[in-house]
Amino acid sequence: MISDSVDTNKNAQSEPTMTLVDAIRQRHSVRGYLDKRIPDDVLQQIFELAQWAPSNCNVQPWKVYVASGELRDRLSAEMQRRVLSGVPSNPDYEYRGDFAGEYRTRQVECAVALYSEMGIERHDREGRMRAVLRNYEFFDAPYMAFIGMNQAFGTTVAIDVGMYAQNLMLSLVAHGLHSCPMGTMRDYPDLVREAFELSEEDRILFGLAFGYEDTAVAANRTRTSRDPVSASVQFRSS
Repeated sequence: MISDSVDTNKNAQSEPTMTLVDAIRQRHSVRGYLDKRIPDDVLQQIFELAQWAPSNCNVQPWKVYVASGELRDRLSAEMQRRVLSGVPSNPDYEYRGDFAGEYRTRQVECAVALYSEMGIERHDREGRMRAVLRNYEFFDAPYMAFIGMNQAFGTTVAIDVGMYAQNLMLSLVAHGLHSCPMGTMRDYPDLVREAFELSEEDRILFGLAFGYEDTAVAANRTRTSRDPVSASVQFRSS
């Protein structure tokens, strides 16, 4: 076993540098990145490890489209233009965001934690708009992965794609990197299909910004809590 901790400001490692337990506990959504390229061999190893995710009948339904460089910049600029111009989103899959009860409570707590670190007050409309635009700036991440599946698959297979994404996020942490899963990246799937020359059957579920964390960004100090196991798990023997 190699070391149990990692300095995320160092270069990505060619081999994982922490235990699975540490990777799970250290993973957090990073909303500010350094302009630093990841070595190609490290990228390959990260995605090879993610590929070991389970899936129904091993169909491996996930499709991942990673934009960097000029393509990344063009996609970001066009998404920002659409948002600022009021162009409606056209996601491939409907998103239900009207959380209620305990789910709404957790959603609000998360928003308060993030905006507090960013210095955005509740009624600061301009500040909130800047926070929204940060999504379409990809939080300055040099890499944006758009993750989806074929339109023939339904909700149950989307769960497999989610398990792949978790593998990918933990693999990134283990290699000294970080990420942020982003539902906003489903907003303009037509741009992704055009950029990667995809067919209409290729659908986008969400995105994943990733790279080296910029620890100077205030938003990256945000941490959220987790409920006790008893809040979501029941154990019975009879």
